[in-house]
Amino acid sequence: MTEAREPAGPHARRLPGTPCWVSLMVHGLDATEEFYGELFGWEFRPGPQQLGPYVRALLDGREVAGVGRLPTDRRLPVAWTPYLASDDADRTADTVRLCGGTVAVGPLDAAEAGRMAIAADPSGAVFGIWEGVAHPGTALTGVPGTPVWNELLTFETESVTKFYKSVFPYEEEPVVSAGDDCLTLRLDGRPVAGLHGVGHGLPPDRGPHWRTYFEVADLDATLRRVAELGGRVLAPAYDGPHGRVATVADPEGAEFSVIQGPR
Repeated sequence: MTEAREPAGPHARRLPGTPCWVSLMVHGLDATEEFYGELFGWEFRPGPQQLGPYVRALLDGREVAGVGRLPTDRRLPVAWTPYLASDDADRTADTVRLCGGTVAVGPLDAAEAGRMAIAADPSGAVFGIWEGVAHPGTALTGVPGTPVWNELLTFETESVTKFYKSVFPYEEEPVVSAGDDCLTLRLDGRPVAGLHGVGHGLPPDRGPHWRTYFEVADLDATLRRVAELGGRVLAPAYDGPHGRVATVADPEGAEFSVIQGPR
């Protein structure tokens, strides 16, 4: 998964379908800033307020993620959500609807930064649509504390792959793994996201969802720090083809994975 890193300058254009931003919606914004600030070394500054209080997380002065307070009038999960790049958020949202997905929020302008929507695929997995203007997306990748990969955990990949390939110009590459229902989505031959069908292995209270992976320098130290800061380790560390990985949750329950690349 780490081969999908794309160091991006602040004005780099993303191909439609490229995961270009990750955003977390929570109840307690101040406590969440403290957790991720301590865990990843992020600093925060105000961002667009269309959905309520919202901040952008910065690492070394460059934007890497967003954190907002959940609107009281919308039923949205406490979860990390990847945003997929679009040249036209309105057209993409229309295509989502035509292909069996739903659009819960927007499209709407996020000040001068761009235009966005929050959608779900036919299985219910939530993702964002981002038409960048002044803010194309994540400005720093490939270093500890930055998002490095996104993976969809769903019931099965065949039908949901058709949806994503109808909305964005993805190519698919099956992952050779005995008994596993996995594939990789590519753009211009470059891997950008993974799909993993787990059948009834999905938590009944969660359903299909996207998971974001963050790069870390020392996985064991990160897991200890997660626990010290009030989070939880959900799945112990294991060695994967792209490094050592574990799944954790922050104090509000938002799940994410952390990966230490091979040395």
